[in-house]
Amino acid sequence: MTTLEAPDAESRLDAFKALIEGIRWHGEPQYLQLRSRDYYWYSPILKEQLDDKRADIIVLPSTEDEVERVAAAAVRCHLPLTLRGGGTGNYGQCVPLEGGIVMDLTRLDKVLSIEDGHVRVEAGARIARLDNAVQETGQELLMYPSTRTIATIGGFVAGGSGGIGSLRHGMLRDAGNVDYVKVVTLEAEPRCIELRGTDVQKVHHAYGTNGIILEVGLGLAPATDWIHTAALFDGYDRALQFCLDACDTGLDLYLLTCVERRFSPYYRKFGDRFPPDRDAVIAMVAPQHMQAFRDEVEKRGGSVSFSLRKPELSDAGLQPAYEYGWNHTTLQALKVDKSWTYLQVACPAPFDPALAMRQMERYGDEIYWHHEFARMGGHLQVFTLPLVRWRGADRIETVMAEIEDDGCTVFNPHVVTIEEGGMKQIDEAQIAFKRQADPHGLMNPGKTLGWTEDMARL
Repeated sequence: MTTLEAPDAESRLDAFKALIEGIRWHGEPQYLQLRSRDYYWYSPILKEQLDDKRADIIVLPSTEDEVERVAAAAVRCHLPLTLRGGGTGNYGQCVPLEGGIVMDLTRLDKVLSIEDGHVRVEAGARIARLDNAVQETGQELLMYPSTRTIATIGGFVAGGSGGIGSLRHGMLRDAGNVDYVKVVTLEAEPRCIELRGTDVQKVHHAYGTNGIILEVGLGLAPATDWIHTAALFDGYDRALQFCLDACDTGLDLYLLTCVERRFSPYYRKFGDRFPPDRDAVIAMVAPQHMQAFRDEVEKRGGSVSFSLRKPELSDAGLQPAYEYGWNHTTLQALKVDKSWTYLQVACPAPFDPALAMRQMERYGDEIYWHHEFARMGGHLQVFTLPLVRWRGADRIETVMAEIEDDGCTVFNPHVVTIEEGGMKQIDEAQIAFKRQADPHGLMNPGKTLGWTEDMARL
């Protein structure tokens, strides 16, 4: 069994507590509720499914030895174990479907080494603090999620795929972005396994189902004092075409987000910088390319609304550009109007703005659009994370089917399993690694379709 519903549940939990004596843990109901949640509530479907899911204990180790003790105790007491970082995922990645243990890794937050072009760091480090540390050496992270202030690097590797910086450096799984992962196995006698090169894909985007990510090695780039800017256009098609042209002209961009005018009321801090009668392109531009960026905007009949370095943003009452792109757009809208949910979509390549305009016309006020420009495998890839007015589960299924009929790929954010959501298929290499690292099937149960109960070692 892997639940605490068994007759001896209380005694097994007591035995677990005894085995981890000296390691910090919490069992208060309010704390259990807080640390058993992430941002799944973006989805009304997941909110209904996951709102009552709770861990039975939250454990906060601070060393590798303590992690191994927790792992060994979980196996000995046969309790499910779910990992947690900053809790910023949207698919319920860190929600324990079967109770048991949630292990919060945010106390393992040391930056272990910084070299030219590389950093090695413990998995619980907050991404913003990690980026600050490497900035002190004149370098920067290759990419991060829009939730960089709260998110941990281990959580990003385990649950993410890309984000800000992906236009310049590709997706997380692209070569050179993540090249090392140290994993602790969930066994009676835990082992440390070091994965290098392409082997890191065995645990990347596996939702913490096949090993405890303890350390991560990441590529770095020379630091750039990015200029956070917005350009305004009279027409979403013009804004999209500008983005395509900007990519073709070789401008050095860390972020390129195209946001239609109906988002204006949700970007409240922008004020007149994003009026309701203009569509916006939000970008992070290398200083030496800012004039060329401005020239390209004006050549297409647009205007630059603002261009500020990061230290200047707070004086202007603005948030960084990365908090107006990717899935932060959903958060900005939900702060104002709770009736929205969202989708995650990869557009067919090569990207055609005409398709976006047809979709905009088809759905009218039901869907608001923004498009994110990235690279994947060296090629331009455009994503859209549209706001969708919630009109029930049947309607969202219909919309997803229609969008896929357009040639798009929908990564369904209204499901909890890896394969039904972001991966779209069972990764046999990840399941094979799970047999090694989690032979009893205790890690984050219910999150992968590739693992079945008969695979578990008794």
